[in-house]
Amino acid sequence: MIHKYKMHGSNMVVDVNSGSLFVFDDISFDILDYYNEYSNEDIIKKLSDKYDKKDIEEALNEIYELKSKGLLYSKDPYQNYVPSFETEPVVKALCLHISHDCNLRCKYCFASTGNFGGDRTMMNKEVGFSAIDFLLKNSKGRKNLEVDFFGGEPMINFDVVKEIVAYGRQKEKEYNKNFRFTITTNGLTLNEENIRYINENMHNIVLSIDGRKEVNDKMRVRIDGTGCYDDILPNYKKIANMRGQDNYYVRGTFTSENLDFSEDVLHLADEGFEQISVEPVVLKDGTGFELKEEHLPKLFSEYEKLALEYVKRRRDGRWFNFFHFMIDLSQGPCVIKRITGCGAGHEYLAITPTGDIYPCHQFVGNDKFKMGNVKEGKVVNNNIQNYFRNSNIYTKDECKKCWAKFYCSGGCAANAYNFNEDINVPYKVGCELEKKRVECALWIKAQEMTGQ
Repeated sequence: MIHKYKMHGSNMVVDVNSGSLFVFDDISFDILDYYNEYSNEDIIKKLSDKYDKKDIEEALNEIYELKSKGLLYSKDPYQNYVPSFETEPVVKALCLHISHDCNLRCKYCFASTGNFGGDRTMMNKEVGFSAIDFLLKNSKGRKNLEVDFFGGEPMINFDVVKEIVAYGRQKEKEYNKNFRFTITTNGLTLNEENIRYINENMHNIVLSIDGRKEVNDKMRVRIDGTGCYDDILPNYKKIANMRGQDNYYVRGTFTSENLDFSEDVLHLADEGFEQISVEPVVLKDGTGFELKEEHLPKLFSEYEKLALEYVKRRRDGRWFNFFHFMIDLSQGPCVIKRITGCGAGHEYLAITPTGDIYPCHQFVGNDKFKMGNVKEGKVVNNNIQNYFRNSNIYTKDECKKCWAKFYCSGGCAANAYNFNEDINVPYKVGCELEKKRVECALWIKAQEMTGQ
């Protein structure tokens, strides 16, 4: 399987199974429309009014050489080996819902403005300690472990965050483990003291902001309806600079209200941030903010526009990272991760303030997916765990025939379920946006490698 597309004057060709990436000339690019269905003679006839016969023959020979080397039209070497990837579950990461409450009322919030459809409550230290113990017990021989402090807004329960970190540091020495802590915050309660603590104790920090002031303050509002941009921006800049512009990112969401989201990405870059993620909202019809198929042409154009400016700025010394354009063709995710995805439900789990276990933060509140409680020390509902473990790109009909399957790994299970009630039926709009992002990322990589 191959995928061919044009972007900003480049003829891009991707060999899906080998991962090979090419920039073709016009002749070779056009030949690919016919290559596997017609003889060389027929191809020459079809293109003779456009190209010289000798040039077509030369291009055909070059394509044949690539194919013979397994770089073009390569076979899928992985499908038959999927069962061999099945091993005993190893939990590598926890998302701790420190707070099911929030001091913002973001209009697009998937978590029902912080309470996940339930009571507004906080995790106590005992539940947090049990979560750490659960992770240590179920991580088997895994040394590096991830713990994300999430909400709601985790900073409004920050004392418990600090107690859990201290407990984790104590236990990691005992168990020869290494905890990497991350916290996600809306920034409202950041101050000199807690910024210093975060920089000393958190491997990463996610700073929520949607971009331009007018965009952010329309969606990310306080309980009284006022915006937060002016209050959070100075501290975000301080954190980014104190961290040497690394091990953080500003994270935004775009909706149908700002389809020109590339302007928000560039605004954040202009404000001095070098690690940026601005992601599409995922909402069902009826909210007024959802993204629809009719929005796709505009969004595709925005991604291509952003890609062009992205390359220009990085060449001009105005470097920044846009997370959806990050791709590694030489040392990217291993084959298993490319096939199985994020690990939700078996490698990655979410823990509620009461200790209940869910496949990930986006399933919290749906009792169908409750897997047990950390106080029990293990996952009790193995059926859910196996449901997620057995899901991969080969169990998804749409993924099996998709050229981007090894880049997105089947997409988000939560989005699939929320739209289609089946984690093996991907969310269509999300798929289309992901494919465009991958196209842009590959084009960017080609520009960087060729110096064009």
